[in-house]
Amino acid sequence: MEDWKNPKYKKDAKRYTAGVDKDTSALAAIALQPIGIVHSPYKERFATPRQPAYAVEEKPGSIILNQGFNFNQALQNVDTFSHVWVIYWMHLNQGWSPLVRPPRDKTQQYGLFSTRAPHRPNSIGLSVVPLLSVEGRTLNIGDHDMLDGTPVLDIKPYIPEADMMHNANHGWLDTLKNTKKL
Repeated sequence: MEDWKNPKYKKDAKRYTAGVDKDTSALAAIALQPIGIVHSPYKERFATPRQPAYAVEEKPGSIILNQGFNFNQALQNVDTFSHVWVIYWMHLNQGWSPLVRPPRDKTQQYGLFSTRAPHRPNSIGLSVVPLLSVEGRTLNIGDHDMLDGTPVLDIKPYIPEADMMHNANHGWLDTLKNTKKL
């Protein structure tokens, strides 16, 4: 095992949280600034795939990062990955509900946090998308589920050994599979 993966690997701990009041920090306002914007053929929510993997036809898009922040340097080596996670702000969403009726099971409501419904307390979206190429501050992406004009908050590489959990289950979706509703 590589040293950095080993929990016994000792390195002096930095005490970032020693003086933080955890009760008040959980209530703090958080300000985020978009790093770029999505250019997409999807102009309306109803025509957008529910997840990138559910795209019926190929409709590539692009993410153009903002100027003046050295993002072209920050993109160095990202083109060595086949996929990236895109964290974005679902800017057209309004309101949320703690219970939702997802499209896979219209007979029952589920807790919002057990679904991927887009209307959430914080309209943060997360999608893994194929990275087709990088040109300057532009990432050309394959199948995605983001609307044109979507603000991008962050980009991270998809790393199969860290991101794919082999022992994961499908939660309540397993019940639907067992009753052949899918």
